[in-house]
Amino acid sequence: MLSWNVSSLVAFRFFQALSGSVAWVGAVAMVRDFFPVKESARVFSLLFLIIGVSPLLAPTIGGFIVTEFGWQAIFIGLSLITTLFLTIVYFFLPEGHQPDPTISLKAKPMLFTFQDIIKNPIFSKYAFAGAFSFSTLFIYVAGSPIIFMEMYHVSPKMYGLIFALLSVGFIGGGQVNIQLTKKFESERIFHVAIIVQVIAGFIFLTGVIGDWLGLYGTITFFFICLSCIGLINPNGNALALSPFTRTVGSASALLGCIQIGLASLVSFGVGLFNASDAIPIVALMTITSSIALLIILRNKHLTTGVD
Repeated sequence: MLSWNVSSLVAFRFFQALSGSVAWVGAVAMVRDFFPVKESARVFSLLFLIIGVSPLLAPTIGGFIVTEFGWQAIFIGLSLITTLFLTIVYFFLPEGHQPDPTISLKAKPMLFTFQDIIKNPIFSKYAFAGAFSFSTLFIYVAGSPIIFMEMYHVSPKMYGLIFALLSVGFIGGGQVNIQLTKKFESERIFHVAIIVQVIAGFIFLTGVIGDWLGLYGTITFFFICLSCIGLINPNGNALALSPFTRTVGSASALLGCIQIGLASLVSFGVGLFNASDAIPIVALMTITSSIALLIILRNKHLTTGVD
């Protein structure tokens, strides 16, 4: 709120991001603390709903606050919200995991812990396959303004409506997953959803190369691909964390780092390739989902036994 130039604003936002990441890592770890492995995918689906709704509502709410009260009010609002959350956590959230005094917070032991986690074949399989699939969401976010506003020349208002509609896709996918996990194994849902995502990606890519999709066809295939993420992400998180109990917090942190880090790196390709139409954007989405499928096929013998 008291930033005096752009550089100071970026610096303060950087520390906000570091602090905010703690909440995500803690929330994911607590899913394993409070719920058995077989229920984790359902709980992750609920988390995915919140994650999906928040960026959908945030621009609208933030735009209203800026218009009515100025940009400083944004950070006053964030401070009040964070204070509310902190109060709820402090007074109402039960402790799900007692601290382990044998775990060191020094850099070297932590790095060895991360090394042991990433060597776990179940974790690596689902963390990296899930991360490459999840990357398609970041590619979509980075490339959708190019496709809809520059290629199809939709208005900013219409783009906002399209973005909201497509957000329903990956939010809805997560909620459908809650019902599917009652009848099917998380591994089966994860595998089938990635296969569907790859098939849809190749059809999507063929369509944009042949220029036979149009605006509504493009929206339809984006919707399918994003809906798959709603099925893949919660199951992938639950399966990746299933081998861990004592080091689940570290596994949660590493999982988040792999997902966000890889997705950010891949989405950078949208700018690197100087995308001006849908072909490179859809190609990137198809490539990343195909890599996810290859990881699954290469390690298909590795199963968790989680139902």
